[in-house]
Amino acid sequence: MESSMLSGLNEMQQLAVTTTEGPIRVIAGAGSGKTRALTNRYAYLVNALGIEPSNLLCVTFTNKAAQEMKRRVKKLIGGERDTGYISTYHGFCVRVLREDIHHLFYPKNFLILDTEDQKTILREIYEELQLKINDSKFNRILKKIAEMKMDTGYVYQLMNRTDPIEPEKTEDQDRKILLMYLKKQKRIYGLDFDDLMNFTFVLFKEYKTVLEKWQDHLHYIQVDEFQDSSSKQFELIRLLSQKHKNLFVVGDPDQTIYEWRGADPKFIVHFEKWYPDCQTIFLNQNYRSTPEILDIGNSLIRNNKLRVDKAMFTESPSGLKVIHYHGKSEQEEAKWILTQIKHLVKEKGARLSQIAILYRANYLSRFIEQELIHENIEYAMFGGFKFFERKEIKDALAHLRLLAFGDDLSFLRIVNTPKRQIGKKRIQLLREWAEQEGLTLYETLKKHAQHEQFQRTKAQEFVQAIESLKVKKDEVAVSDLLQDVLQATGYEALIREDGDQDRLDNVMELQRSLVQYEASYGEDLSLEYYLQMLTLYTENDREDDKDSVKLMTIHTAKGLEYPYVFLIGMSENILPNERSLRDRKEYALEEERRLAYVAITRAEKELYLTESEGFTGRGQKKYPSRFIFELDEALFRRIGVMDRNLEEEAKEVIRVARKLQTQPEKEAAYDEGSKVRHPVFGTGVIESIDEKKQVYMVYFEAMEVTRPISWGFKGLSKE
Repeated sequence: MESSMLSGLNEMQQLAVTTTEGPIRVIAGAGSGKTRALTNRYAYLVNALGIEPSNLLCVTFTNKAAQEMKRRVKKLIGGERDTGYISTYHGFCVRVLREDIHHLFYPKNFLILDTEDQKTILREIYEELQLKINDSKFNRILKKIAEMKMDTGYVYQLMNRTDPIEPEKTEDQDRKILLMYLKKQKRIYGLDFDDLMNFTFVLFKEYKTVLEKWQDHLHYIQVDEFQDSSSKQFELIRLLSQKHKNLFVVGDPDQTIYEWRGADPKFIVHFEKWYPDCQTIFLNQNYRSTPEILDIGNSLIRNNKLRVDKAMFTESPSGLKVIHYHGKSEQEEAKWILTQIKHLVKEKGARLSQIAILYRANYLSRFIEQELIHENIEYAMFGGFKFFERKEIKDALAHLRLLAFGDDLSFLRIVNTPKRQIGKKRIQLLREWAEQEGLTLYETLKKHAQHEQFQRTKAQEFVQAIESLKVKKDEVAVSDLLQDVLQATGYEALIREDGDQDRLDNVMELQRSLVQYEASYGEDLSLEYYLQMLTLYTENDREDDKDSVKLMTIHTAKGLEYPYVFLIGMSENILPNERSLRDRKEYALEEERRLAYVAITRAEKELYLTESEGFTGRGQKKYPSRFIFELDEALFRRIGVMDRNLEEEAKEVIRVARKLQTQPEKEAAYDEGSKVRHPVFGTGVIESIDEKKQVYMVYFEAMEVTRPISWGFKGLSKE
């Protein structure tokens, strides 16, 4: 029985499986067989030691990972055995609460609320208060709810039976909305994802017998992807393991890429601080990559300080040298990548599904997607939409299409985005008039914009914006027209106020692609011709063809592997990402380096690192990433001529950036709740202070928006 749990495992994997008592930390490098060791250890505890699965908690980070582990474990221990305690943190909390939430005066059949449920509750509140649902304000309240739930204080309000929640007693509108939200939650006994963990903490804190019951019950605890644990998750695991102390954590600090949402690598790096008697086991044999790929990854990641050196090695046969390609333009970079893909398929017999193209941010897919379409090569997006299928891109193009063709589809898509009070009833009225008069919907609105039915709307304003742009459409470049229409209709302002940087980046990338298209086509590019060509370009086969090149962000690629990997857009301020470095200073650079490391270690046979000259969407000159310069030059082959002056210029830009990032930390001059004045935005209140990003989150009353204002901005003064 025991031998079957250990067969096919190397010495360190066997040690991880058979070391069962006390706190154990396993540092498992990329491709080291971590999942196999984890599942075999579970089976070893059950089959070889006779531990009941119900006494064994195994925590994973995603439902998908939990289901996969259950499937593997059932094969080893028998399909009829219970594996209910293989779950996510939230899944485990649901089990606890289903059993014991009655102590907090909630029923066991409580509702679990998703994000849409939260929004539905908020919409009800806005209607009751007769507030206009402004998207930016709506998102700000959702953020405030999340901030409130970072602590457990509100749980006591929800479980209090003698002191009811009374929103009507507060004058502050935001506070009133928050209290109404809690009151409505309580009425339906609904818990959102933050509540699941917070209610569990309060339950354990207030009812020691409940905590002791669960501590008694869980003799062994295993945690996968431990490097992604937040402080709250780590505290929960510490509480549960206090009695039996059999805590087994597995992870790789070099693959912590979720710090921005609470993950903290210090818990695995400094595990012995909390567990001085812990044993550490290294799974450092890589079964995935060639020595050449592994050496490149090691060369990069050793520049990080917050890590545990694990000296990864492989016994896989030697392969091709890693290639770094430097192009003179984005188009040149894309064409070179496509040439390599065709070579892999034709000369090496590779299937398209064995090839992955990875990038730091979604907007970077645009230039490579266009080349794939041009070459008629199937591709599939993982974890996102194809560039021209993204909502903001469809919206932007619909504005242009309305100018060019005046069609009903484009009109219906944008007439109420941003909100112009032209809802379903008024649209139906327009349809009836259009049918009677033989006009398009836009022509009908133009004709009747001053009708009493549209007096309390922004119909006239919308028509005026479109008409003024129609006059210009044959006189200005299409790229300028796009910028003008998005500004005139308020669409760009809507995205900016929404605070979604990815959507804004995508719109800027669309404009940049237009500039490039104009440059390649010439001065005579008309709006109509561009839109027609774009439709032909993007209307490719929509079937999910499995044999297709995979495109995805590095975050999406975590845990996946492919024989051939292209890591594209390896430019400074892209990878590492400028916004991350600016926001989180030294915290971010190591995470950006870990992101590059995760991308590199997805490759099995061949790895290509590519970047190119030119300008970013914000008009900044592009330079090769500092991560390229950190690599040992003996470990890769460069293709493409990098001008010596460009290289020196790049190194100087990186040196200056590094100096700025290591400047001593400032202190906030104002406190939370302080009233301040901004020279442009007016009077505001500091809602919160972000010490990592060194910004104040200021709510400006006149604009009804919250903006991040740098500590160092001299224009901010005390009101």
